[in-house]
Amino acid sequence: MTTDFTSTTHTAFSHPGHPPATTTEHRGIRYLHLGTKWVQGAMRLDKPDAIELEYVQMMMMWMLFKTQPRRIVQLGLGSAALTKFSYRRFPDATVTAIELNPNVIAICGAQFALPPNDARLDVREMNALDFVLDPANHGTVDALQVDLYDEDARGPVLDTPEFYQACFDCLTDDGIMCTNVFGDFPNYDKNLQAMELVFDAVVWVPETEDENIVVLAFKKSPSLDFSELYERAATIKKQFNLPAKNWVNGLKQWMQDQQ
Repeated sequence: MTTDFTSTTHTAFSHPGHPPATTTEHRGIRYLHLGTKWVQGAMRLDKPDAIELEYVQMMMMWMLFKTQPRRIVQLGLGSAALTKFSYRRFPDATVTAIELNPNVIAICGAQFALPPNDARLDVREMNALDFVLDPANHGTVDALQVDLYDEDARGPVLDTPEFYQACFDCLTDDGIMCTNVFGDFPNYDKNLQAMELVFDAVVWVPETEDENIVVLAFKKSPSLDFSELYERAATIKKQFNLPAKNWVNGLKQWMQDQQ
């Protein structure tokens, strides 16, 4: 996603050696950029804990299958939308976010309402690959959300079978990875094929308007009972105000397309 609005920056968000974190604002929405036109996240100013972008909302699709996660991890902080939502709405879970760029962490704390770390919230400046390769994290994550893009947004910066194997290793026995695939067209098939080499089941939903594809990768293949999924979607809509019925419709369409 791109914007044409005037960008602003601040020296506190321009730590050398990393892309600068910049913002634009339009109609009550603040957008995050990494010094380019590409949108890396967004926040509605009068609803800072809500998830604004459609594809980011879809990154919560694991909620259709898991109701009481113990540990939720984001690889790539973005504008902290997923981190804030998970932290606020799942009070019994610990939430970890891994972000390589210190400028992103700084701007999220200053301009995107990211709360400071505490006993449940752990935002770490580190490489996502180092996190997933660390044996201490293996078998500990119920929901893993992966959205790793650089300032050019041509495709995920980590996309090998080895990376996805390490993501698989981090999940609990019935854990789920939800990842965003966006960029040059060859990246779609490359990432999907890499995931299919590793995970027991990989499903995705049709493209959103901004051409993101959100993929669910299951460590253990689930049973897709659509009557139960629609019931769960109604609960998610009521409790969390997320358009979960659209997610189920997308999964149903995916199944029909595979036949």
